[in-house]
Amino acid sequence: MNPLLQVRQHGQQIWLDNLSRTLLNDGHLARFIVDDGVAGVTTNPSIFHKAIAGGRYYEDDLARLKQQPMSAEARYEALVIPDVQRACDLLAPQHAQSGGSAGYVSLEVSPALAHDAAATIAAGLRLKAAVARPNLLIKVPATAAGLEAIEGLIGAGISVNVTLMFSLGHVDAVAAAYVRGLERLRAGGGEVTSVMSVASLFLSRVDTLVDKQLEEAGGEALALRGRTAVALARLAYQRYLARFHGEGFAILRAAGARPQYMLWASTGTKNPAYSDLLYVEPLIGAETVNTLPDATLDALRDHGRVEPTLARDVDLAQAQFAALAAVGIDLEAVGKRLQQEGLVQFEQAFAALLELTA
Repeated sequence: MNPLLQVRQHGQQIWLDNLSRTLLNDGHLARFIVDDGVAGVTTNPSIFHKAIAGGRYYEDDLARLKQQPMSAEARYEALVIPDVQRACDLLAPQHAQSGGSAGYVSLEVSPALAHDAAATIAAGLRLKAAVARPNLLIKVPATAAGLEAIEGLIGAGISVNVTLMFSLGHVDAVAAAYVRGLERLRAGGGEVTSVMSVASLFLSRVDTLVDKQLEEAGGEALALRGRTAVALARLAYQRYLARFHGEGFAILRAAGARPQYMLWASTGTKNPAYSDLLYVEPLIGAETVNTLPDATLDALRDHGRVEPTLARDVDLAQAQFAALAAVGIDLEAVGKRLQQEGLVQFEQAFAALLELTA
């Protein structure tokens, strides 16, 4: 059997970390959905910059939009919202068949709003209305202001993909914001069953930074390289199980609220010495999502080994964290630094994107 379809049998959804008109117009995304069971799509400013800069299908529309008195951001949205709508429509059958737990497309609010909760909420509501599809996720970063915005959007019944999470501290804070949002929605008479959220934990960047720190430490610390991100994901999943399948979520669960699924992001392996499926094969488990760039999707289809691995070796994951602390590596500080760097990268990509549409 296709390993991508096997993964789904273990309760994990595979999403594509890419979207472009080439994927849509040439039928690639439709084939991924039908043949590989791809159950969602994630996007970000870097993905759309690459699509618009290199995609022949955007040229005529962009030229037409440049003749109109619009801002660069409005032109960008006019280009990509139809793509997001088409992807939502392709995934609509999965969304319906799953009762709303699969079949989503993510669209990010402007990275320039990462520290402005009110503006993020306003942008999320506006983009939700513009796309006008039930299977849209508004993508919001896990900054301090983002946490406030997540609570506000969930409280307004808007489904959210939380991005730029790099630590267990981020995981805990985001889950708490989600629960507060659900409680606000329920208290206001809203329907909690209509809301979906995923919490995107970025993995390869964690190993890249921690490995560098381990190499600076040298000696026995070198043996810890390449293990941190998988350990982080496994411990995050244990917290997910305790939080959303424990008594604390029981009232909301009884009202039909969904858990906030963990999503593994940044899953393309950056170190060529490591397996190209380092962030896939060890992290297969129920009620999770793994979003894969094209090359990792192809690798999983070609030579993936599929087993329910996510809940294994929790003691080893805890030992990895303890060993890192023993050599002076503060993983919460690592997470804070990586989030700040990730925001800068997305802001730069968004600025470059707006240069294309100016």
